[in-house]
Amino acid sequence: MADQAAVIVGVDASEGSLRAVRWAAHEAARRGADLRLFHACVVDPGDEAEPLPEHVTRRTRHAAKIARTAAPGVEVDVHVELGLAVDLLLAASGTAPLIVLGSHGLGGLRGALTGSVTLRVAAAAHCPVVVFRGQAGPQGPVVVGVDSSPASEEALRFAVDAAVARGVPLVVAHAGRQQVPSIEPDQQAEDRRELGELVAGLAHEHPDLDVTARVVEDREPARVLMAVAPDAQLIVVGSRGRGPVAGAVLGSTGNDLLARSACPVAVVH
Repeated sequence: MADQAAVIVGVDASEGSLRAVRWAAHEAARRGADLRLFHACVVDPGDEAEPLPEHVTRRTRHAAKIARTAAPGVEVDVHVELGLAVDLLLAASGTAPLIVLGSHGLGGLRGALTGSVTLRVAAAAHCPVVVFRGQAGPQGPVVVGVDSSPASEEALRFAVDAAVARGVPLVVAHAGRQQVPSIEPDQQAEDRRELGELVAGLAHEHPDLDVTARVVEDREPARVLMAVAPDAQLIVVGSRGRGPVAGAVLGSTGNDLLARSACPVAVVH
């Protein structure tokens, strides 16, 4: 068994959750952690008189096989609980180092771009949440969006660790402020100076890490993060708090990324 708490990945009937399982297995291996496959069930898994439905058993066994094939050295266990997926995952987030979810399923709304459970967990979890979307290219960089908020600082730490662990470049992106033309050049210069100092500090702390800074003048930060490195394997953003309404907490940037990103997105509180 690994020394640290297990990475948790949600398992349901969606194909997206199985792709998330593969990603989570590789991530657990990078961290030297165990992997816990989580499934919320409406039948009490502890009630011997009510055995687990066959489709639940079949689904979780298949997911476990995928995880063990993807990362043979990782200890994998299946955890089935009675209750609502959101409540159970949020409770588990208090001790988990990371939760990984597919972008659909887990009780998501039919036709929605991102499942409702995924949005609510990403918004309110106590640990980082990775929403597996699109493709995670093995050679692409890690991209992180930064501003002046404490949430941005946490996101940056997560992104640095992710890039170092993968041995790939880190792109630090900032959506510059668009103001009236008479003062915009000064603000652009200030944005670039602050970002340059940040990247210089990272380069000093991590001399083997290839760090690139990008300031892009755009009113839509999500568009900036998706555009600065189209081959990114992970985009990292900070979340400013926790609350019951996903959109109010993640904001437009987080919501847009979870709906449109071509690669996995990490939301860091």
